[in-house]
Amino acid sequence: MTALGFLYPGHSGEDDYPRIEQLLGSDIRVDLVHTDIGEDAHRVDALREMGSPQRLAAGVAELRLAGADAVVWACTSGSFVHGWDGAQEQVRALAQAAGLPASSTSFAFVHAAKEIGARRVAIGATYPDDVAQLFAGFLRAAGIETVDVVSSGVITAAEVGTWTEAEVLALARAADRPDAEAVLLPDTALHTAAHIPALEKELGKPVLTANQVTIWEGLRLADRRVNAPELGALFTREPVVQA
Repeated sequence: MTALGFLYPGHSGEDDYPRIEQLLGSDIRVDLVHTDIGEDAHRVDALREMGSPQRLAAGVAELRLAGADAVVWACTSGSFVHGWDGAQEQVRALAQAAGLPASSTSFAFVHAAKEIGARRVAIGATYPDDVAQLFAGFLRAAGIETVDVVSSGVITAAEVGTWTEAEVLALARAADRPDAEAVLLPDTALHTAAHIPALEKELGKPVLTANQVTIWEGLRLADRRVNAPELGALFTREPVVQA
């Protein structure tokens, strides 16, 4: 049994996790612990506080007691707003507190994009533009080019959690560009687990979404590979050997 531990901020799109667990197989367990988010706002100061060490550490003990093999901070904006170096320090502190391999959704996007060989991507963000541009900068620090960023300007995770499949598809279509090798949809508040095949069929290319890559990152940390076509190209392709 492989047990994956996730620290999830508040309550919005967390039902993606049991859905994904069902698609992975009976020997993988997904444990989710909710962290206190403070103020629900896609604003830089609020996002930095949401991912502060004391807020993350509060949920670590529960995951450790559950027998997690790895832990991932299941939040994109609450990690990349710290910048590349700050996000690395956040993960180091989480690993130290948990005594386990650790990562975050922001790094999950980087690793997943490289896994599928996507060096040029388009971003469809729920966030305001200033926050979305910080994500593009984070990717740039990892050597991933962003060909365009589309921002929806949504302020709260609670609102994002109400989005329908039609709204998710519309965001992905708006973000896509012919020279983008993949489309990235950050924000773990966004329900996407049930929509990935439709998204990839619509765009004709890989689509990486926050909860999808977060689960994949947990598996990567636990040294597990799972073939799950319902979760898109990321879960079906062989790893790309980087030149």
